[in-house]
Amino acid sequence: MKPFEDTEKYIEFLERKDRDVWQKPNEIVSSLNLKGSETLVDLGAGSGYFSFRFSRALPKGKVIVIDTEPEMLRYVHHKAMSAGIKNIEPVLATYEDPKIPKNVDIVFICDVLHHVNKRAEWLAKLNLEMEKGDKLILIEFKEGKLPEGPPENIKICGKEMLSLVCKAGFKLIKEDSTLLPYQNYFIFEKQ
Repeated sequence: MKPFEDTEKYIEFLERKDRDVWQKPNEIVSSLNLKGSETLVDLGAGSGYFSFRFSRALPKGKVIVIDTEPEMLRYVHHKAMSAGIKNIEPVLATYEDPKIPKNVDIVFICDVLHHVNKRAEWLAKLNLEMEKGDKLILIEFKEGKLPEGPPENIKICGKEMLSLVCKAGFKLIKEDSTLLPYQNYFIFEKQ
């Protein structure tokens, strides 16, 4: 469900400057109150839009960048190497397995869940790979016609999403529908 088949065009789409206005990446990173030494997974990281911001916020930590697209991981890896960034580690996932490594503190997922076909199974696998007490940050587009986001027919109803995530073994800690104009922001904890 990439908006473009061409990887370079897709990266341009993900990295466009106007996205900062409504995606509020710096506010999102700040809202996590990171200590700077955590290990954070950016799951479905794409071009690393959030990954590099997390990297700066985690000078003594690590950002594990996970995606199913090898071209995106190559892009992130090359950008990190070129900039001398040492705390970013790319990992290739599959559509069935998020591939969360051991010893992570936070799994961050932004605008990814609506791309997943077998959501209940995928979330159950994610839960198995995480450890008790790990945080899951989930951002997904709100329902309704919006100037940004996927078509209405592939959005996930908020109640359905909460039900899926909780049934997979996560507990809702915080819900914020006001931080972002077009998206809901949730923090869960693995039970």
